[in-house]
Order: sequence, then C-alpha cells, then structure tokens
Amino acid sequence: MAIVNRIAAYAPEMAEWRQHLHTIPELGRECHKTAAFVAAKLREFGVDEIQTGFATTGIVAIINGKGEGPTIGLRADMDGLPIDEATGLEYASTHQGRMHACGHDGHTTMLLGAAKYLAETRNFSGRVALIFQPDEEATGGAEAMVNEGIMDTFDIAQVYGIHNAPDLPAGGFFTTPGPLMAAADVFHITIKGRGGHGANPQDSVDPVVAACSITQAIQTIISRNLDTAKQLVISVTQIHTGSTDNVIPETAYINGTVRTFDAEVRDLAERRLSEIVAGQAASFGCEADFEFERGYPPTVNSAAGVVLAAAAARDVAGDDAVQDNVDPVMGSEDFSYMLEKRPGAYLFMGQGESAGLHHPEYNFNDDVAPVGASFFARLVETAQPVGK
Repeated sequence: MAIVNRIAAYAPEMAEWRQHLHTIPELGRECHKTAAFVAAKLREFGVDEIQTGFATTGIVAIINGKGEGPTIGLRADMDGLPIDEATGLEYASTHQGRMHACGHDGHTTMLLGAAKYLAETRNFSGRVALIFQPDEEATGGAEAMVNEGIMDTFDIAQVYGIHNAPDLPAGGFFTTPGPLMAAADVFHITIKGRGGHGANPQDSVDPVVAACSITQAIQTIISRNLDTAKQLVISVTQIHTGSTDNVIPETAYINGTVRTFDAEVRDLAERRLSEIVAGQAASFGCEADFEFERGYPPTVNSAAGVVLAAAAARDVAGDDAVQDNVDPVMGSEDFSYMLEKRPGAYLFMGQGESAGLHHPEYNFNDDVAPVGASFFARLVETAQPVGK
C-alpha cells in the first residue's frame, strides 16, 4: 500500500485518539465530549476556521490550500449506539448502555488524521471543509446540517465519506456509481376489531386473522406489482396482538421496513401497502390505520465522484484493492442527504475479519485508520492540485 508516509507516522497517536473516543460513545446529537475532543485536536493542528453547533454538536472546520480554488467536503460521523459493549477491551466504553459498535470512532479518527496532514502540508488549492457529524444512527444529523446551510455557507462543491466494512479485505475500497445504499422507510399498521371470548369467535371481529392476511398479502407487492428489473425489499418485522389464550383481542399491530433505490418504486410500495391494508382489513370487518414514515433517501454516488474517489483509493491501496462497480446494498446511510445537495461519493473500506456492525463485540481495526486518512488526503490533492 502507498499509505502517505507522514500519515503512517501518525499511526500510534491515531490509535490513541480512536481508543479514547471508543471509551466515550455518545448518542444522537448529544456528542458533546466527542465534539470537544475533535475541536481541541483541530485547534492543535492549526486549521484555519472551526464552527461548532451544527445539529447541536456538529463541527465544520476549514483548511485553506495554496491559491484559489473550490471547496471539497470530507465527512465523518461521530455517534455511537445504545448497546452494552461485550468486547472486554481495556478501552471499552465507560458509558453504560452505549458503545461504538459501528466504527464511527474510527471514521472520526481517519478524518482527524487527514486534517493533521492537510493542515501541515497544504499541498492543494482551494479549501477543505472537514465535516464532523453527529446523529447518523438516529434521526439524521446529515439532513439537519444540510438544512442548516453548511453546503452554501462553506461553498462546498463536492463531498465524500467512508464507512468501514467488516470481513472485507483490510484497506480495500468498494463503491459504485449511482445507488450504493437504499432508502429506508418504516410502516406501522394498527388493525381495530372487536374483542371477545375465544370460545365464541362469531361474536367478535378478529384482528388476528386480518393481521395474518395483511402480512401475507404484502409479499405480493414484490412478486405481482414490481417491474422485475427493479429492486425492493419489504420485511414485516413485528406483529403484536393478544394477551392470553382465551381472549380475541381488540387490536393488532404490524411493523416493518421498506428498502428501495428508485423513487417510483418507493411510491409504489407506499401506495400498494396502503391499498392492501385498507382492503384486507375491510374484508374481515376490521378498520385499520396505516402510517408510512419516509426515512433516509438512497445514497446515490455521482459518476464523476466515483472516478475521482477510485483514483485516489488506487493511489493509496493499489489497483487490486479497489472495486468501483460493486452491487448496491440494502442498508441505509444519512450521508445520502449530502449527496442529494452536492455531487461526490461514498465508499466502503474493508477492515478485515471482525464482528459485524452493530454487534456488541465489534471493534474498529486501528491498522486501517492510516489507510482511510491517506485516502482522504490523496482525494483532496487529486481533486484540487496546486496551480489549478
């Protein structure tokens, strides 16, 4: 690998940063300790401007290059998850019920490593906007920061981010033009019947039967309504009803997720879900309330952004370690809001064999942090070379 030599020298302190961050995971937008640590490091590195308070604890920092030019945005998420850690590490979470189970401590560390290098060398034109974002896991800190105007305030022309990927080759990069990750929506169905004695079902209106029928009918959306060339996942993940064996309940509740890449498919799924719920409930004499919550939109890379990012990744990791036409995945990511406003790309970076994301035994691989930091640095120098 062609890891930037100066960044390779940061490896021990980057591991210290990351392991410290791992001890203090914070949730949602309340990343106060994390943001304070990040801001202190950025001041230590000598960045030119630090603005805080976006989405409560988000930070945007500016590093000026040599000469005029555009601004490129680099993003890292900072928040953890409400999980009890089970790693047994010396630097395990000190915040009970919270842990960095998705590697955001590593993402923050990689961007800090790139920031230190870029502030030292400034071998680029224009500016770099370092975006440290809270609340990726909960309600969409990226959307909040975009709505607060960071793209226009800092004149960001394009934007890039990385997510670690367990069980992919350590230090490899994986991306694709177009959709890389799916939109993530949630549906809630409450079926209202009339309860009664289980021995006398004729005197009741049974929501349990309606719930079973609705659940089965939902599966026909993909098999009978969807263009076979397009992709859609609808998963019923919860059914709650009843309290004992001899009582027909008054209500039943169904919950699930919808994953799509295409706006028309997203609309189709919502419409057909609503129609199926209403029709099936009525056929059993029940009423039903249907709610469809649109979550993060699909993460869609620009073609030019992938070309640029792949070139920088190959410079760091080598040709064999970069795949720039991978299949999209059905997970979701709120970086999508940034890519809706500006062109750019999102990439997965392998971290080798490890527990999966959101697992209580997960731990970020410190060995790949200099690789990610080198990618960010090379990306800036490739996108905005001095003299252009």
